[in-house]
Amino acid sequence: MKSAFFVSSIILITFLVLVQVHSANSLYGDRYSVSVRQNEWETKIDKQIQIVADLTNNQDKDQSFAYLVQIKDVNGVTVSLSWITGLLSAGQTMSPAQSWTPSVEGTYTAEIFVWASIDNPDALSAPLSIKIDVKSTLA
Repeated sequence: MKSAFFVSSIILITFLVLVQVHSANSLYGDRYSVSVRQNEWETKIDKQIQIVADLTNNQDKDQSFAYLVQIKDVNGVTVSLSWITGLLSAGQTMSPAQSWTPSVEGTYTAEIFVWASIDNPDALSAPLSIKIDVKSTLA
């Protein structure tokens, strides 16, 4: 069965970069406070980051959605939960983002969910996740 709603990727972008990003699939990490090491994102304490995913509505009708980002610590405790809601027109692609500012060093998991609405947790796409390693300074 072909999914009518598609989440193609997760991207981590520093807050400062958002003004300069020309492509939703770009990452300008090392220059600003985010880097990639062994398939994990690394960032610094007190640096605001954006968790971004590309969403595409593959239907021939408009689709309401809720884009949720949940951040969990190494013990599985949720330390941040945020969301935005919107409407994707038929065939439309967009890259919603939710920000998070880590205040404690550690390893975290960011999970992205795309639901029909906050009140209706019917998944429009499979959830995605990434590991984020937060340090006081980047190596």
